Amino acid sequence: MTSTDRHAVRRLTHTQGPNFSVGFRFLSPAKRRAVYAAYAVCRVADDIVDEVAPGAEIEDARSRLDAWWDELAATYAGRPGHPVTRALAESLELFPIPQGAFLGLIEGCRTDLVKHRYASFSELEYYCELVAVTISDISLAIFGIADPAAVDHGRDLAFALQLTNICRDVGEDTERGRIYIPMDELNRFGVTEQHLLARVGGAAFRELMAYQIERARAHFKAASPLPQTVERDARLGVRLMGLVYSRILSRIAADPEQVLHRRVALRGLDRVRVILAGVLRRPFVA
Repeated sequence: MTSTDRHAVRRLTHTQGPNFSVGFRFLSPAKRRAVYAAYAVCRVADDIVDEVAPGAEIEDARSRLDAWWDELAATYAGRPGHPVTRALAESLELFPIPQGAFLGLIEGCRTDLVKHRYASFSELEYYCELVAVTISDISLAIFGIADPAAVDHGRDLAFALQLTNICRDVGEDTERGRIYIPMDELNRFGVTEQHLLARVGGAAFRELMAYQIERARAHFKAASPLPQTVERDARLGVRLMGLVYSRILSRIAADPEQVLHRRVALRGLDRVRVILAGVLRRPFVA
């Protein structure tokens, strides 16, 4: 592992995951390096899927995911061959990051190649277990568990973050041919796939989004004790990660129709406020 490898995963995290990186910056150096490496591993898998155009052949992406799966297996066997996995290998010497969590995430990415609609929330819930709760398992192995309750609280935060992403990315996901809001809930509120494709807002869409937002908020509330259940040097970082996404969810709630046209993001002043709230130990949601 070289300083170039470390720089590569740090740069990737700051450019591709600016919301997560707000909290990462407040971790201890060893934990920060480990989180950068873990994030980069997950990002490579996500990018393989996101680069597939709607209707395009998926075999190349499937082969690349298989190759990344093999690279991770080689890394855990002590033979990393990529800058990202070399950075990960260094952290595996310090933290018990479970290999199965990375493999679960890749399985979730494989799901994205073939499944573009979810009939109900129970279907979506399983997908979230693959692509979000696995990341919680990875993260907790790095942050350090001070209280066994961290596992359940981490699961809730993972769901809160993933559901926030789903709300935030409605427009972008539709462009990629994917709809993550459950189809039975679209039907319940009178919103059709054609409405989403045409970027049609209105009262029905706002009510649909309010329902999605409230579900995410419930998970943020359940996750609020999480910072106190991890090791002390990770508490501020964990709190900031939750606060950043909770703030994004609040921005969406103020104007749900904006997600049809652009990605909601936090600007400089918003981030300063989030950091202040983290220092003051504010809960994820009031």
